[in-house]
Amino acid sequence: MKKIAFILALASFLTMSCQKDFIELNPISTVSVDAVYKTDKDFQDAVVGIYSMLRNQYQDFWIFGDLRADDSWHALGNDAFLVSVDKFNMNSDAALMISTWRNYYSAISRANLILDKIASADPAVVTNKDRHIAEAKFLRAFAYFDLVRIFGDVPLNTKPTTIEEGYTKTREKVDKIYDEVIIKDLLDAEAKLPAKYTGVDVGRATKGAAKAILGRVYMTRKDFVKAEAKLQEVTTLGYSLLPNYKDLFDYTKDEHHAEYIFDIEYQDGNLGAGSGFSNKFLPKSANSLAETFYGIKGGAGEQNTPTLALFDSFDPTDPRRDVTVAKGYTDNNGVFQGFLQIATFTKKYLAITNSLNDSKVNWKVIRYADVLLMYAEALNENGKTDAALTYLNQVRTRANMPKFTALPKDQLRTKIYDERIYELSMEGVRWFDLARTDRLVSVMQPLGLKPYMALFPIPLVEIQIINNPTVLPQNPGYN
Repeated sequence: MKKIAFILALASFLTMSCQKDFIELNPISTVSVDAVYKTDKDFQDAVVGIYSMLRNQYQDFWIFGDLRADDSWHALGNDAFLVSVDKFNMNSDAALMISTWRNYYSAISRANLILDKIASADPAVVTNKDRHIAEAKFLRAFAYFDLVRIFGDVPLNTKPTTIEEGYTKTREKVDKIYDEVIIKDLLDAEAKLPAKYTGVDVGRATKGAAKAILGRVYMTRKDFVKAEAKLQEVTTLGYSLLPNYKDLFDYTKDEHHAEYIFDIEYQDGNLGAGSGFSNKFLPKSANSLAETFYGIKGGAGEQNTPTLALFDSFDPTDPRRDVTVAKGYTDNNGVFQGFLQIATFTKKYLAITNSLNDSKVNWKVIRYADVLLMYAEALNENGKTDAALTYLNQVRTRANMPKFTALPKDQLRTKIYDERIYELSMEGVRWFDLARTDRLVSVMQPLGLKPYMALFPIPLVEIQIINNPTVLPQNPGYN
């Protein structure tokens, strides 16, 4: 299980030696790089190096998807940066902006280098050539999808680029990046990726992952016809909902189950490949009782606190509430325990952890329930409300909630939006759901958002490195 994560901690040397500042541009050719891109294993290890950058990035993805939105807040108020995210006064020189920009562009640079080197590789030697190409394209598309959703227009780089060329790379329009890279790469990837893996390769991107992310891309672009078609394909690939919602977050069990589609993979064991979620999201308790109860060593971070409004939005009989936003826990003596300073916490990331920030908990990028809800949304937008109800009700039935019957299109749209809150909150999707459905300003403006804040600032250091606003201008409002 998750053996790919063991490799992640070791694989990055193949490409790290060539990193540069701006967008992690690699020289077109160096002796060291040319020497390692020879065998099938060379390319497989190099692809793992792309995953390693995404593993770094997704340690903090919750800040974009949850904390910035309305389902989470920094309740303790003791971290100036997290407060600035929560209160919409974050600066462009924030370390998160810098690391985000560089993590994604490093992943893109690594993918570009692999695609360049593998083009002339002999298939008799590089026996999994098509798979390596498909995987690199999937990961490049995935990185660009996050980049445009976070920053808007960004530099477009699809081949190894010299440092000199990097200084002339202007910000390309979002639509161009979708059309020329994100969608095209995902279509290429789904055609060549395997349906599943076994052994140490479990956790890599599959055909289903490419189709599911492409469905999310089409939903983001409001191309509901293509979204419906692509998401319908995902429903034919053998995925299914786990019978018990709580089992999704039971880390004594395999995370690669029937509902799993694509995660960012982590592994405990002090390999440098663990996640920080179990520590970060647990509140402090008297005498560290909660840490002892959940088996989490290294301390409680009291971050990513679900809001009381989120708690109140749930039907009290919905079993997902206690997993998503709980006010405490019942200990082994049957006594309900709260926390010292925090009113609520999420149980979605609690796993036995033997040291700080070394949890085996993955980040769930997309799972089958998400696909079903997007499919229902696409069907409804395409006027197929009866069919949409079928897929919405699959998710509600799993949660032991009553089915909806015939509803007008507008009312069903609202029900689907609400169901995404109950099913997916604290999984990094809320901010992006609000953005793609044009509700970001109406929902978040009362909490302090100004319309220009729908995008995040380009990192100040990148603006300063290029030092040419015609090439790399700042997003409006952040100057």
